[in-house]
Amino acid sequence: MSTTRRTVDAPIVGYWSLFCASMVFGIVVWGGLTRLTESGLSIVEWKPITGAKLPTSDLEWDVEFEKYKQHPEYHKVHVGITLEDFQRIYFMEWFHRNIGRLFGIVFLGPAAYFVAKGKVSRRGAAKLGGLGVLLLGQGVMGWYMVRSGLKEGMRERDDDLPRVSQYRLTSHLALAYVLYAGLALYGWNVLRSNRLARGKLPNPDHLRALLLSRDIRMFRRKIAASALLVGTTCLSGAMVAGLDAGLLYNEFPMMGTGITPPLSELWHEFYARGNPSNMWRNFTENPTLVQLEHRVLAMTTFFVLSVMWWRGRGLQLPQGSRVALHAMYALATLQVELGVTTLVNGVPIANASAHQANSVLLLASALRLYHTLRPLARI
Repeated sequence: MSTTRRTVDAPIVGYWSLFCASMVFGIVVWGGLTRLTESGLSIVEWKPITGAKLPTSDLEWDVEFEKYKQHPEYHKVHVGITLEDFQRIYFMEWFHRNIGRLFGIVFLGPAAYFVAKGKVSRRGAAKLGGLGVLLLGQGVMGWYMVRSGLKEGMRERDDDLPRVSQYRLTSHLALAYVLYAGLALYGWNVLRSNRLARGKLPNPDHLRALLLSRDIRMFRRKIAASALLVGTTCLSGAMVAGLDAGLLYNEFPMMGTGITPPLSELWHEFYARGNPSNMWRNFTENPTLVQLEHRVLAMTTFFVLSVMWWRGRGLQLPQGSRVALHAMYALATLQVELGVTTLVNGVPIANASAHQANSVLLLASALRLYHTLRPLARI
């Protein structure tokens, strides 16, 4: 038993890692709701410890409300907001931050315990350390993102609405996706290694040979590339959200009178900020072009995943891989439907939230398929 513990992490570590991944999923979904309800800038300070307490007295609420009134969003977005309405958006952001704090406890506490008690191998401990660094970086990036929407300069310009930087928003979401992927892959790997070590994996020699076959190896590489494409499309969606680009051209597949808007609108000197060499900023700051980019990426991703599904059906795949393959295709189809209905209906909160939640599930299915196709370890 001691040898197993040195080479294979304990099963409880795998289950715990998957539970942590599910928490990240919930945090991502709630974070999207916070963004959609324009609640993310309601708390204007970063207090990692004392900020966990929700205001309770009238005096405490008045203090928080007065702080909020000193920042641009109060004067340009939630103009004349009542204290009762402020409490609603405040709670959205407070809850988002607190489930992040809870996740930190759920991850860091057990991780330290597992390492101290020898429940993980040295390699496993290194992976947990890397995930811990990602977690801490995610918290810092979250505040760095919020701070970008609190700049006083926005209050002076009539044409500048307070919003967080789309670059920082995308970075914040990217860290969350990487953390989710890391936790899920680590958890799946621990559980499969334990099944193999305990002789509970049916016909391991046949499975090992199958996973090392040329067709499966080539298919696995394509699925890995497909998962990266899914992640890229998800981050493109964050750019759309950061610029409120989904509020433009609410029809599909047309954009106005054509498949694409006029070139003069897609490539405008306004976004170069007076410097012709900065015309590239249209790719990341022009809402019209950013929406078009997301459309192209989304349809390309759906086409690629459809091809992978069609090709996978003709391969001799393990049962778990076949289930993941069908799930990936079903979720990809649903994602396109959710994206189109969200767009044509003017980005209602329920649709947009479901669209984001399903994007995480789609990425999870692609990662799961990739994991089931990985070669079996020698234990």
